[in-house]
Amino acid sequence: MASQAEAASSDAGYLQVQTTTDSRAEAMELARDAVAARLAACAQVAGPIASTYWWEDDIERAEEWLIMLKLPADRYQQLADFLTERHSYDEPEIVATPIVAGSPAYLSWIEDETRPE
Repeated sequence: MASQAEAASSDAGYLQVQTTTDSRAEAMELARDAVAARLAACAQVAGPIASTYWWEDDIERAEEWLIMLKLPADRYQQLADFLTERHSYDEPEIVATPIVAGSPAYLSWIEDETRPE
């Protein structure tokens, strides 16, 4: 079975990674810190959103904030490790979706902003 990083970067050059958290403050902090660490070129926080999910054999409902981060696929594992380490959830959602098309200038910007100088 392929590792998470291999699966995330198999065909896509760029990804949108999403995670959720239960507070706006944590979402804003994770977003800012990921961008400051150059793990993502940008992060958008949306919410609140209504989430319904299974947790510990019961259906839960919660108000959450969604964080969407744009990055080159080769930065996925570093971002996933960062989110796992800093996230308040025991098992945070970390889902990567390939960016299959985008303006060349925007994709170049993602690349440039995630490479430390």
